[in-house]
Amino acid sequence: MSRLPVRRRIRRALGYANVPPVKVSQPPSVVDCAVYVDGRRLPGQCGYAEAIAEVRDRGDGFVWIGLLEPSARQIEGIADTFGLHELAIEDAVVAHQRPKLDRYAENLFMVLKTVRYVEHESPTTANEIVESGEIMAFLGKDFIVTVRHGEHSGLAGLRSELEADPERLRMGPAVVLHAIADLVVDNYVAVSEAFEQDIDHVESMVFAPDSSLDAEQMYLMKREIVELRRAVMPLAAPLRRLAEGHTPLIPDHVRSYFCDVDDHLTTVAERVASFDELLTTLVNATLAKISLRQNSDMRKITSWAAILAIPTMGAGIYGMNFDHMPELHWKYGYPIIMAVIVVVCLILHRIFTRNKWL
Repeated sequence: MSRLPVRRRIRRALGYANVPPVKVSQPPSVVDCAVYVDGRRLPGQCGYAEAIAEVRDRGDGFVWIGLLEPSARQIEGIADTFGLHELAIEDAVVAHQRPKLDRYAENLFMVLKTVRYVEHESPTTANEIVESGEIMAFLGKDFIVTVRHGEHSGLAGLRSELEADPERLRMGPAVVLHAIADLVVDNYVAVSEAFEQDIDHVESMVFAPDSSLDAEQMYLMKREIVELRRAVMPLAAPLRRLAEGHTPLIPDHVRSYFCDVDDHLTTVAERVASFDELLTTLVNATLAKISLRQNSDMRKITSWAAILAIPTMGAGIYGMNFDHMPELHWKYGYPIIMAVIVVVCLILHRIFTRNKWL
């Protein structure tokens, strides 16, 4: 029997075999749409409806569609064609979801948080250190639909890498989901390593004798760690479910790959937790240092106030206009009073200096 797809055989029977098919316009949000058969991408461009029809006519291969920040109207046709659940579609459009794995009747919906390290001259002057985005993936037995939010979460390089390795793509769409999860976790590792260098720099500044680091910058780094933790920590449960085989959409020969990704994620999670604890310690050390600096300033202010109180007291007493005051009409009263004030002020200054208040 002919191996030609049904749609192509009908076109040949009607005499339209040499007439190129009409191209179906893609929604603006579709970045790429491809059919993979036996691990290789079929040449040419086609719409998503044609692509899934080609796969199902052949009974082999799968479709990979990449979307970038689609609207509800733009993704509606894809959802109807691939039978995607309306609740998952709503999450994919609205975004700002926690990492999770939802299982529906015939497909999976997975959310992964992407992170990117924002380059800066110094962590003490940066306004942002970690930028986050999202990748959602709808996985079926013969398709995978990826939805990206955030410019830094591109998958073009990953697609090219997989297309250069047909042996991996021959395993089916589950391999694409694994590759995405592996890429996301590898980015976690890279961001955590860069963040560790920033923390080391801040730690050296916190304990430097004359550093001017304030608590506000420390709280900014604490906020960035929280953002990184919100991406890393919730992903552990979905990866573990995929690794343990809670769905038939992940073949046994692909499941072990998710175990490896889960191990890497565990390492990153432990590192992020240690960052959080270290930053908490550094914040407390910074606050204590600020408190000591304020106490030192208060000692200086108090010392000078005590010194200035002596001439203020003398001027206040002898500034009163009374006729009968001691030494008021004495010829040497003024120089003696001034000498006493100066001597007392010098004595106080020496005492405060010796006690390191000045």
